[in-house]
Amino acid sequence: MEKATDNSELTSTLHLGLRSVVGASPESAIDALLTSMDLQESSAIKAIIESSGDRAMVVIHRGPSKGARFLIAEDKCSIGRSPMSAIFLDDVTVSRKHASIELSSDGSAPAFSFKDSGSLNGSYINNESVTQKKLVAGDEIQIGKYHLTLFVGAA
Repeated sequence: MEKATDNSELTSTLHLGLRSVVGASPESAIDALLTSMDLQESSAIKAIIESSGDRAMVVIHRGPSKGARFLIAEDKCSIGRSPMSAIFLDDVTVSRKHASIELSSDGSAPAFSFKDSGSLNGSYINNESVTQKKLVAGDEIQIGKYHLTLFVGAA
């Protein structure tokens, strides 16, 4: 009796716990996060919101290191598992050089954009898989197990 060859491959899917964003606006996400913070944390966020728009901050609101804040004040901010990253996310679900947030000024108001660096697990903004996207205040960036909320000053 001949044994049939099995050409199938075993694959697995990593569920990263996407949250439902139906009916949620960026403003309501910001308000909900601000009300859950203590006075010192919320005042740091409010200082960013009231800034001229050339600075931003991301706050980990779900996942490891919950509550960690990262100021984005340079033209390019790296995100990854490498300790050299400006936003260091220490987990195997994050690539060493996962993504970046970049500040651009096209002559008008400053704007931030997100760029995935060809990461293995990909990146999501508001539950949508992206490789590049212009960011707005209240966007939720998901990289691996980390869920980050973006705070940007009004231009």
